[in-house]
Amino acid sequence: MKAQQAPRALEFAQRPVSRSRKWRDTRRDPTRALIVHPAFVARAKPASAPRPARARLEEAGGLARAINLQVAGEIVVNVRAPRPATLLGSGKVREIRGTLLALDCDLVIFDSHLTPGQQRNLERAWNIKVLDRTGLILEIFASRAQSREGRLQVELAQLSYQKSRLVRSWTHLERQRGALGFVGGPGETQKEADRRMIQTRIARIERELKTVTRTRALHRASRQRVPYPVIALIGYTNAGKSTLFNHLTKAGVKAEDLLFATLDPTMRGIDLPGGRRAIISDTVGFISDLPTQLVAAFRATLEEVIEADLLIHVRDVSHADNEAQAGDVEQILGDLGLGDTQQRKILEVWSKIDLVSGDERTRIVNLASRNENAIVISARTGEGLDTLRARVEDVLARHDDTLELVLDAGNGEAVSWLHEHCDVLARDDDGEGRLAISVRLSESRKGAFYRRFGDTLGPRRIL
Repeated sequence: MKAQQAPRALEFAQRPVSRSRKWRDTRRDPTRALIVHPAFVARAKPASAPRPARARLEEAGGLARAINLQVAGEIVVNVRAPRPATLLGSGKVREIRGTLLALDCDLVIFDSHLTPGQQRNLERAWNIKVLDRTGLILEIFASRAQSREGRLQVELAQLSYQKSRLVRSWTHLERQRGALGFVGGPGETQKEADRRMIQTRIARIERELKTVTRTRALHRASRQRVPYPVIALIGYTNAGKSTLFNHLTKAGVKAEDLLFATLDPTMRGIDLPGGRRAIISDTVGFISDLPTQLVAAFRATLEEVIEADLLIHVRDVSHADNEAQAGDVEQILGDLGLGDTQQRKILEVWSKIDLVSGDERTRIVNLASRNENAIVISARTGEGLDTLRARVEDVLARHDDTLELVLDAGNGEAVSWLHEHCDVLARDDDGEGRLAISVRLSESRKGAFYRRFGDTLGPRRIL
């Protein structure tokens, strides 16, 4: 029976879904993709409301278009009992095959995670490339990373992902023999050789990234010696972080209505209304179901978020799913170790208010007015940016100390440093060569001042 079925199975696997796929010039005619969103039907009521399927499809379509894929169709499949082999039932697999033929697709994107076996079985059933959500996000990151550090991080994530996908990729070589012929027994399979090469490359990249981590640590240490407080912009991808960053710093960071338009972190100086100087960082955007490989690989970059004095959480209030997006960001912050103990460092910025009108705009503005940690802005029109700058300075000054110092009146270097880096509240020259000065400064600046001028100080006290 098995011998009779084998030729039919082979014939089915070799029959292409799309006859024109082999001759399509993807530079002129983009790859056509079908998006499949599996909606898992829970028997019990979930603790939190799941995202609407339409919102998930729109996000998956945005991810596909981020790497110039043409979305030919979208399908929502209700999954009550996930199948270990293909995730979907056999009937749905056949139905989707017919859809692929009708739409002349080159690629299937699953808006979910697939096991290596499920991905392989679906590719065999449809004879077409299948990409799950993790693989799609990795493809976007690989096409966008510009810096050497970013490329290393993406390559590490891709290799970690591919390592688990070497499942029966080279079954035709599994019977090769060792160097001693028939005496040696089975030799190393191609799959094992590939896995070893991948692991060797992973170890090399990890060593290089450790060097990057040490370099970033040195940069942070040098900033603490200056010192300026560090502000990190965080938020869901395409929430408007780069546009806000450009307005605050007059920088030219790429800002588009596109998911993951910015990957490599950028840092610039910013002057606040009271004269305080700060460093602001534009970081990579977060997304739901962010691949664990990326969280691990981008650890060195995300350390800038962990070490920041203030986090500005940018939320797109014009997006219908912004509450769920905010929850995803908070979950990732928790994974990075920024839990409830760090809530005092987070300021929420409700962006893109210019895209909201009528009663909804009034509701959002009223809601923000009752939340001391929320500010409504529009980075495109400039609305609310002055309020944001003032609020940032207020939050940074919240934990400052007030010191009364006594200096030698001729110590112009120390006096100049205080005027440049601190808020000078009062100063009094006693006429005998001593200067009493009252200043407000942060903990990091206080440490830097003591390290540099501690030996020249007279009596001092903290208020």
